Order: sequence, then structure tokens, then C-alpha cells
Amino acid sequence: MEAKTKDLWVFVETAEDGSAKNVGLELLTPGKSMAAQQGGDLVAVIIGHHTDEAVKAASQHGADKVIVVDGPEYAHYNTDAYVIAMVALVEKYGPTSMLVGATSNGRDMAPRVSCRLKTGLTADCTALAIDEESGNVAWTRPAFGGNLMATILCPDRRPQIGTVRPGVFKKSAPVDSAAEIIREDIHVPADQIRTQVLEIIHNLQEETVDLENAEIIVSGGRGVGGPEGFAPVRALANALGATVGASRAAVDSGWIPAAHQVGQTGKTVAPKLYIACGISGAIQHLAGMSGSDVIVAINKDPEAPIFDIADYGIVGDLFEVLPVLTEEVLKAKAE
Repeated sequence: MEAKTKDLWVFVETAEDGSAKNVGLELLTPGKSMAAQQGGDLVAVIIGHHTDEAVKAASQHGADKVIVVDGPEYAHYNTDAYVIAMVALVEKYGPTSMLVGATSNGRDMAPRVSCRLKTGLTADCTALAIDEESGNVAWTRPAFGGNLMATILCPDRRPQIGTVRPGVFKKSAPVDSAAEIIREDIHVPADQIRTQVLEIIHNLQEETVDLENAEIIVSGGRGVGGPEGFAPVRALANALGATVGASRAAVDSGWIPAAHQVGQTGKTVAPKLYIACGISGAIQHLAGMSGSDVIVAINKDPEAPIFDIADYGIVGDLFEVLPVLTEEVLKAKAE
């Protein structure tokens, strides 16, 4: 389809209580400058139920306009209702590009929307820009197992759509702002919704791991040597009130569940403090955590690539270093 505007849309996904999930608010940050470069407005699109809190958050984090579709059929994400609503909105307003968080729901919705609109989709992006020569969005994503980064353009069809990993960008500080609120009354008949939520299980026999929102992450890699090697990693994490992360090597070895994985094939994170323990620093891992404010690396190999991006490096045996760090943290907390 042809674009009717030069606007850039960001899908702001909502939680069960109607609040905005972080990834949508994060995407408003690059969206603001990209929309300006395109010559259009930054538009947040919210589909859900009881969405007033999400609408307020989108306005506070930079949206010029907020398009809202609110109804009981959107209380829990389902493919049919969300896709029907989003396609209807795109066909009515005609944005030139759209950013969607690469969450489970975003990865489900975006390809179906792109297929119905007969446009392109670049999945799992880790960087965004506007190509100066063509004016198209330059979508950058890992390719060939994360061994190189590919930049993709969608020059012929609109809207240009991409899913972007949580944690790649940081949401801006909230400000008092009055975005234009546009409410669309789109209701999907029950017979067009082929699935129904019968029960929601919040914890499926595994600890909850919220890497994307963690302010401090302590990660272990191949250097921990086995599942028991995560004991000092967890001890330091507990002392700091941190979340435990891991490299792909540790996850592939079965030492820790995949929910802890940081990297191109895991979670992209940007905490205030990232402590890498026994992680050599393969490019796939660095791409997932290099946006951290402060990086501390602990490794026996002084030539490990992780030291190239670390703000602080400790060359030593993690099994000797971590207990000392943990003791000092606990001592400082007790004072």
C-alpha cells in the first residue's frame, strides 16, 4: 500500500493491567528522531483494555499523537483481534514506518500484519537509522547465526515494519506533555477470534527472570565450569540485589536455563551495571550487553575480548574474586 503520511508509528504493548510495557516506551526514543527525519509525527499505537495508564506514559515519553483502541476483547493478547485492529488502523491512517517490540506478542503480530498489508518486515533488529540517501529506514539485525550484522531497506512498499529487541534503546525521562489522543472504536466479533484464554500461569516451574528491566546483572559464562560454578555468581547477585545472566555457552551446556541468556540469541540488556564472570566476550554476547552503563569483566585470560569494552577489568580466577567482592558488598551494606 502507499503511505498517506510521513508518520512513524510505535506499537506500545500493554500488560495485563493495561499499563505500558517498557519496550514500547523504549522505542519512542529512536522513534522521535526518526520521525523528525522522515518529516512526520511520532505516533504511539495502543491496543488493549483499561489503557489510560499506557496512554499517559506514551504521552510522557515523547509521542506526538496516541491512537488508542480499547475494548474487552483486547484484555489479553490474541492474534486475531490485534491483527484485525492494527491492519484497520494502518489502512485508515497510512504511516510510512512502524516499530514493534520483539516480544512474544510483537513477534506474533508483526509478520501477520505485514503479510496482510503486503509489505516487508525486518525481524529482531538491534539498531535503527534513517538512510540519508534514500530516506528509508535502515534496519540492522544479526545474520548468519550472529556472525555478521545485516542492514536492510524496504524501498518499495509501505509501511516499513520492523521488530526491535527489548533493551536495545533506553526510554527517555518522563516529561509533562499533552499528546493528541485519538480514540478508534474498533470491535472484533467473537466469531472472528479463534482462540480463547482459559488460564494464565505466571510461573511455570522456573524462576522469573526479568533481564530487560534489571538495573544490575551478574552473568556467568564458560569460565564457571559447570552448574555448580553459578553459586558464587548467584551469591554476588543476591548481595547486590541483581539478576543472574549467562552467556550462550553456559546455556547450551545446560548449566542454567535459557531464560538467563544474554546476547544476540538471548536477551539484549542495558543495565546500569553489568558484571561478566568467566565470559570471554564473543561478538554475539557483546552485542547483547554493550549498551550497559558500566561493565565489569572478571576473567583469567588478560587477552579476553571482553576487556576491550569493559570499564573495569579484573584479571583473576572468578572463584577467588567473586567471594571477596560479595564479602565487601555485604560489609558495605551492613555499615
